[in-house]
Amino acid sequence: MSLSGTDSYAGAVGLPDLVVAALDLARRLGFPSSCRPEQGRLLHALAAGATESIGETGTGCGVGLAWMIAARRPGVRVVSVERDEQRAEEAAKLFADVPDVEILCGDWTRIYERGPFDLLVTDGGGNGKKTPPADPLRLLRPAGTVVVDDFTPLTQWPPLMDGEPDTARLAWLEHPALLSTEVRLAPDLSTVIGTRRP
Repeated sequence: MSLSGTDSYAGAVGLPDLVVAALDLARRLGFPSSCRPEQGRLLHALAAGATESIGETGTGCGVGLAWMIAARRPGVRVVSVERDEQRAEEAAKLFADVPDVEILCGDWTRIYERGPFDLLVTDGGGNGKKTPPADPLRLLRPAGTVVVDDFTPLTQWPPLMDGEPDTARLAWLEHPALLSTEVRLAPDLSTVIGTRRP
């Protein structure tokens, strides 16, 4: 989820058809916080490496999900959880004809029902990102990847948020079960990527 993420696609060309359909849904529902194109392209690349399953917390209107579905291998199962009932229902309709895709409605912790995953994407709005964060030992297969989106780029160590230690970012960067790093996607956007230690 990114503030003004839906608007960031204005003028974008060459998007996967499913991403275009999800953006149309976001605009129709007045949902401004879709993942940005930079994040979508990263998810697209990472989804291609999943061999069994992909999980996501925070479906929104399915823009990030559509990026991943467009790149996944045949037969890779995709599960996404959305807490807003209307968005979950509309996203489920959008992906109804896409095989091996399931949209759950409820608290982000429902993702535990379907894990572990090769790739897990936690929503920037707090769905598994913040305290308590999602547990990579329960949600990732060994060598699985977690993507935690919507950080502002790191400019100092330790990272600060409103003058205080950024505990959400530190939880992922220093998690003992993960090899993690921060990747700058744009001057104002970064993502933490972690791989579960074997």
